[in-house]
Amino acid sequence: MKPTLKIATGAAVLSMLMGTTALAENLKIGMVVTLSGPPAALGQQIVDGFQLALDEKGGMLGGQAVDLIVEDDELKPDVALLKATSLIEREEVDFVVGTVFSNMLQAIFKPIVESETFLISPNAGPSTFAGNNCNPYFFVTSYQNNQNAEVSGMVANEEGFENVFVMAPNYQAGRDNVEGFNKTFEGTVTDEVFTPLGHQDFSAELARMSTSGADAVFTFMPGGMGVRLVGQFDGAGLKDSMKFMSVFTTDETTLPGQKDAAVGFLAAGNWAPDMDNEANNAFVSAFEEKYGYIPGGYAMQAYDTANLIDSAVAATGGSLEDKDAVRAALKAADFTSVRGDFSFNNNHYPVQDFHALTVVKRDDGKFHTSFVRTVVEDYADSFASECGM
Repeated sequence: MKPTLKIATGAAVLSMLMGTTALAENLKIGMVVTLSGPPAALGQQIVDGFQLALDEKGGMLGGQAVDLIVEDDELKPDVALLKATSLIEREEVDFVVGTVFSNMLQAIFKPIVESETFLISPNAGPSTFAGNNCNPYFFVTSYQNNQNAEVSGMVANEEGFENVFVMAPNYQAGRDNVEGFNKTFEGTVTDEVFTPLGHQDFSAELARMSTSGADAVFTFMPGGMGVRLVGQFDGAGLKDSMKFMSVFTTDETTLPGQKDAAVGFLAAGNWAPDMDNEANNAFVSAFEEKYGYIPGGYAMQAYDTANLIDSAVAATGGSLEDKDAVRAALKAADFTSVRGDFSFNNNHYPVQDFHALTVVKRDDGKFHTSFVRTVVEDYADSFASECGM
């Protein structure tokens, strides 16, 4: 089991150097993300994005010094549950931020919200908690999983794709993405394939793909799965006969491994590093300067999460005992999102714009997703109407 990483910032460092006990009075934030194996890059982006926001605010959120406790869920539900339970029972954190993967979120959800601790997801946005099972202690700063795929279906229609091969890993986010794409795509899905989570050898799937009669493939394969799939897709020579579109398969966490093989591939999302607004330009520049790589959506959403918490703590004057006041302050989302317009729906999932993206190579040889056009504005997820909040 990976060790816990505790990051004391700002006044917390000063407290320790002075030998005081003031650290216990700091704002305590627990973070549960995947930092092991091929998906570790996804979790590291979340850590880095959140830490950048902390550093920019002098190690404080809402005027309070922060004790950030980072836990590695190792992509194991039992480990995630153990770490989350420790955060709320032993560490008594004020907020929990997590997770990367939807099955990890499902593992930690119940004990956190039942303890009346606010859980804020900077990435996982399963349908599970967007409708009837929405919860007043749960917020999402990313998206509802189905949404990116729904927008991908819209992009496929705009691009004139008629026959699409659909593939995703067999877990909650994968199923959500397939459902989302099928909801909006107006053509024919030639085949629908679910692989194991962590799948690495796509030779059988590529063989089915090549004989499917599809003119495009839509896939959701985050992390190492995406690196392997794109490399094998390119190696099989399918780029000449089939368009490739995806969500979280070709992004800033996978492109360093995919390189030129992914250039020109299509994607859909709520943000791209080259979106031209003042807040985003400053964020991307500061992130690259600090960490030496281009931030992806995971880092962006974590950065926004830190700023959301900052706004809520400031609005309550640091009095976090009044849960209703904290909830209202979070719901107000009184911060500037680097993606542009941002608000919360009644189910605490975002209402935001979504865009068509493509993969490009910069003059310095680095790869990133690039804004092409806005597909839909102020897009709310389809499960909010089922939420009773």
